[in-house]
Amino acid sequence: MPQFFHSVTLNEELCHGCTTCIKRCPTEAIRVRNGKAVITSERCIDCGECIRVCPHHAKSAKSDKLSIISRFTYKIVLPAPSLYGQFNNLDDIDYVLAGLLKLGFDEVYEVSAAAELVSDATRNLMERGKLQTPVISSACPAVVRLIRLKFPDLCGYVLPLLSPMEIAARTAKRQAANRLGLPVEEIGAFFISPCPAKVTDIRAPIGIQDSWVDGVFSMNEIYPKLLETMTKKEEPSLLSHSGLIGVSWGSSGGEASALIQKKYLAADGIENVMGILEALEDGRLRELEFIELNACPGGCVGGVLTVENPFVARARIQQLRKYLPVSLNHLETGASSIPNQMCWQEPLESADVLRLSDDLGEAMEMMEQIDLLYESLPKLDCGSCGAPSCRALAEDVICGKAGKYDCIFVLREELKKQGVSIG
Repeated sequence: MPQFFHSVTLNEELCHGCTTCIKRCPTEAIRVRNGKAVITSERCIDCGECIRVCPHHAKSAKSDKLSIISRFTYKIVLPAPSLYGQFNNLDDIDYVLAGLLKLGFDEVYEVSAAAELVSDATRNLMERGKLQTPVISSACPAVVRLIRLKFPDLCGYVLPLLSPMEIAARTAKRQAANRLGLPVEEIGAFFISPCPAKVTDIRAPIGIQDSWVDGVFSMNEIYPKLLETMTKKEEPSLLSHSGLIGVSWGSSGGEASALIQKKYLAADGIENVMGILEALEDGRLRELEFIELNACPGGCVGGVLTVENPFVARARIQQLRKYLPVSLNHLETGASSIPNQMCWQEPLESADVLRLSDDLGEAMEMMEQIDLLYESLPKLDCGSCGAPSCRALAEDVICGKAGKYDCIFVLREELKKQGVSIG
């Protein structure tokens, strides 16, 4: 496995070098060089913001094809709760789950069911005082990667529990293996994803060595196939085993509100997330107990791999909640500890990819040079140089990745000094 796997990919033929993406990337992972966007792998968190804003559709996300399920003897599909918000006039989740079985799967295990277990485990840990507060949700992999990259001092506040997707895969495969007498290796678990960050979390997970998810399908590719299988001509089987707490995880605030009576904050959209993390880093918001952050606007319903407007999808999920019990999944009563299969195996640590040099003295000298060069730049952050900001250009120049005359304003002044007419 490569050191940096990324779901987000760039099609250079479609790229116009328009600089829209460089201005919206939260980690400044994109530059425009020689008229084309270039993604710096070690800085990318696969949030999908560049896919969302690219006017030429030059960015996309890699995912698996449905045909890969044929590699396994027994096939389990793991639908994200945000999937339910994609369908108009849906009054029963079982129609969706029954439709998934018609696509060739042998079993459906709802990620919303695993989400209820995570909510239970989070309440357990917080009530026992086992976590630093405010606890930051670990459910959004883009946010977790953002923290380890740009806010490493906050790593200790991130909830050390696996995502509902991962717990769903582990639980479903273990249960199927025990029930069917099959080796776990012959049982495939496949996630239907609303975003590229989840794809990356499966291929290169954080907190564990390997994911138990065997494949991931883009929600916008599964949607039309699923729509064809769904029918209201016949009453669906009773397949759903999750309540409103788990289904609510599909949109912003669902995870936090499940903690009940905790002082919480829920924010969505990458710019808002950045603002909250900056406030936390500055020592503010410490009165809170729990913080839910989603990189996508509206939460998972706003992922770039969904098909419906996030506000519409969120309203549909709220409508579905009226027909559901509160929760159908709980940890064992009286459990003194959280099951190991729900916890990270490794602590969250800084990604440490923004270091200027391994030599501290050299790094300090480079920082001084960056500061000096930055002061000579116009500080317009126009993006014309191919970097997202004047500060980023200064860093690129000192690191040998760009030249100061990439700035058109610096170039214009230099030409004037040399008596060259610029019209």
